[in-house]
Amino acid sequence: MNSSLAFGTIGTGATESHEFAIHNGGTEPLTLTKGATSCTCTIADFDRAEGGDPQGVKTVPPGGKTRVKIEWKGKGAGPFRQRAAIFTNDPRRPEIEFVVEGTVVPTWKAVPEAIQLSRVSGAEGGEAEVLVYTYGDRPPEVVSVAIDHELGDRFTLATEPLPPPEVATEPGATGGLRLTVALPSGLPLGRLRATIRLVVKAPDELTIEIPVDGTVAGDLLVAGAGWDRTRQSLMLGTVSGQKGVRTELFITARGPHRDRFHPTVRSVVPDGLEVTIGDAAPVGSGGVVRVPVTIVIPAGSRPVNHLCTDQAKPGSIVLDTGHPDTPELTIPVCVAIGP
Repeated sequence: MNSSLAFGTIGTGATESHEFAIHNGGTEPLTLTKGATSCTCTIADFDRAEGGDPQGVKTVPPGGKTRVKIEWKGKGAGPFRQRAAIFTNDPRRPEIEFVVEGTVVPTWKAVPEAIQLSRVSGAEGGEAEVLVYTYGDRPPEVVSVAIDHELGDRFTLATEPLPPPEVATEPGATGGLRLTVALPSGLPLGRLRATIRLVVKAPDELTIEIPVDGTVAGDLLVAGAGWDRTRQSLMLGTVSGQKGVRTELFITARGPHRDRFHPTVRSVVPDGLEVTIGDAAPVGSGGVVRVPVTIVIPAGSRPVNHLCTDQAKPGSIVLDTGHPDTPELTIPVCVAIGP
């Protein structure tokens, strides 16, 4: 026996369910036992329903009926066919198969999926946009939009509906928004990571997360041994506390305020880090000034862990620069000091 349901569409990640009725038209009790299901389909509440037991067996008396609830989840995109089976003690119908068919459609789509900012001016800020498409039965209504960054209140986030011709360029979309983010000036130099959270009704409430990843740059540039340009961090790794380690970075300053760049150390983490600022020297024709920075973890340092993981936050070297556009420069330090 095969019972099929043409469901239609389901959003990616959404869960739907349907109850199938089973009637015992015989003269003996009908015993139902859970069988196999496909990967995103389950037989729900079978054990807790009337006539069920913890072993996944349900008994239906003669003339009686019961309901079997099938749940399935939208996965991927495109057509889907999910199945669940129940075994019976009826020799004429030893197995009942429930089949659910339809199409998985996205509930939303962001283009691009993430905002990538290769080089944002620390002095001037910047701007980026992303298009958000929705697939509900009405255009999206914005509930809220925010960005999880320590300077989030200085970012400007704006949305506007996409006109129908632009929505029509995305197959299956029924509505859309243009989301614009304006980055403020004065952002700390280095890696910029944040997440924009947009909540809309379309008509169900959807929480849309769009990552923001980039680098904030200015007239100051860090380079040297152990400096990771992608992560904008000094990667020292695991260091022996008995031996210590020494490395050297160079900070170059360019632009009209380069001669005002005279960095001094404000703070360091871990506190045993020794940082020495060298003398500024012109490079080439003098359009660039370079300052050496020597970093030493002395022998005998106590164990610490600042390896830049979720469990071990980065260390840091914070410099006062004297530069009017970038008065403060933070150098993240990824290091663990062992015994």
